[in-house]
Amino acid sequence: MSLQTSRDEAWSLLTDWVRSPSLRRHCRCVEIAMRAYAERLGEDVELWGVTGLLHDADYERHPDMDAEDGHPRTIIAELERRGEDPAVVRAIASHADFLGVPRESPMEKTLFAVDELTGFVVACAAVRPEGVVGLTPKSVKKKLKQPSFAAAVSRDDVRAGAKELGMDFDEHVRFVVAALEAHADELGLRGAAAA
Repeated sequence: MSLQTSRDEAWSLLTDWVRSPSLRRHCRCVEIAMRAYAERLGEDVELWGVTGLLHDADYERHPDMDAEDGHPRTIIAELERRGEDPAVVRAIASHADFLGVPRESPMEKTLFAVDELTGFVVACAAVRPEGVVGLTPKSVKKKLKQPSFAAAVSRDDVRAGAKELGMDFDEHVRFVVAALEAHADELGLRGAAAA
């Protein structure tokens, strides 16, 4: 099978389901990182991008992960209803550990690896005069050691993601930062000092 949902259709679905600017930005950040990795690995950029864009599309409406219609079950059901490529559905399911879907494909491992990390990078950028511009792995690791900083981000998941990809942590951080930095203006991540 192949991708059934175009990027435009995915964006339309996301903006219909998600009102929060920060959650929309998070989904866009994950899309950007997924596209960058797909390009690097010679994978299907559109497939990976749409997967990243829609991975949390139901979180605002259905944040209760224990509910039968909770995240990410609702977006999974919607994509299945649309006849979406099972690879997309499986990747979104596998990013939620509690669903018990093991991450096997490169796309599944990458989605997990960039999900929490992009959120953390955005948090780091928000407290820097330069924003995401010039953000280093050293700075990111320093912030990771502060439990009160971006406390909702799972440090274990951030570390495990790079490990599952088989990548050096610094290299993974550097790659994701570069992907987001290339879209800094669109994402509102270019700090005043870097403008």
